[in-house]
Amino acid sequence: MDPLNQSWQAAIHFFNKTEIKSLTHFGAGNINDTWLLCLHNNSKFILQRINPDVFPRPDKIIDNMRLVTAHLSKNDGQKGIDKNKFQAITLCQAHDGTHYFRAADNSYFRLITYIPDSITLQAAKNNSHAFELGKNLGTFHVLLQDLDPESLYDTLPGFHITPQYLHLYDQVSRSLEQAARPDEGLCYNFIEKYRTMVPLLEDNQNSLRKIVIHGDPKVANFLFDQSAKSVISLIDLDTVKPGLLLHDIGDALRSCCNPDGENPEKNSKVLFVAEFFRSWFKGYLTVADFLLTDKDRELIVAATFLMTFELGIRFFTDHLSGNIYFKERVPGQNLQRALVQFQLAASLAKQQKLLEEIVQQAHPENT
Repeated sequence: MDPLNQSWQAAIHFFNKTEIKSLTHFGAGNINDTWLLCLHNNSKFILQRINPDVFPRPDKIIDNMRLVTAHLSKNDGQKGIDKNKFQAITLCQAHDGTHYFRAADNSYFRLITYIPDSITLQAAKNNSHAFELGKNLGTFHVLLQDLDPESLYDTLPGFHITPQYLHLYDQVSRSLEQAARPDEGLCYNFIEKYRTMVPLLEDNQNSLRKIVIHGDPKVANFLFDQSAKSVISLIDLDTVKPGLLLHDIGDALRSCCNPDGENPEKNSKVLFVAEFFRSWFKGYLTVADFLLTDKDRELIVAATFLMTFELGIRFFTDHLSGNIYFKERVPGQNLQRALVQFQLAASLAKQQKLLEEIVQQAHPENT
């Protein structure tokens, strides 16, 4: 069945047909299909089809999102958090009391509140953006700190477990018979150079903070106000799950400190910006300093490298496997994405000493 027809069926599951004004494709996500649903009364909502090829238990994703959004809404405006500075999205309920629509092919759709007067950015462009991104991920963590991580279903077992991604890469790469192209050779060589670092977080997990993590806190998943000066929300909660605080922090810094984004015109431009790292960390400390253990602080730079390295491995493995996970808009895009992440990781590695000094010198009173 045509996904567009499915999307209309899903919309009608939540609203009467006469209430619906329009349904149009929205956003540029790599995983799910998204539509903007507009009603005749000018209300707007986000309708999403959860990709079953990526998430084998979409019902559990919806259960997780229901728990997390309810918890965020309950705590919004409390714990010293300005309600106007962080607006939690809400999962909408249908006429029959469910929070989803299940199509004939077992696809799951969910409806989410639309936050007006908001925009997304594909990359941070200045220190102010970096500070806001760090502060708002810290806000998200603080609001969820008392939600038991074990109350959530692990919708992606192994997600952010870097040794498992390396193992899958090894299996795929060993199965290939054709010779590597030069750009593929760069990826193979980079992975070999740093593979011994891969189990670092797992080896130290008993000394690291475990919490409900977002799982994918890249720049594009934060909503800015229309002026692009303040972050007002964090969206795309498919990957919320139990995890290490450093999984989120490392992944957020990976994205924030790359001002040219994941798809730059020239890979040679890709740099990890240390001043963005400094500003992001200052922002995070203003609200969530108390969440960090001593070991978390010690391994922040290493975790940022690992999350960058991990994403490069994932993009490259998907390229070698025939692009079954990440959507490609042009042929060879996943290979180029992998090269970008490996170059970003290499840039970070060259600045390791400086970045560790930034962490050591940063304190809440200095923010």
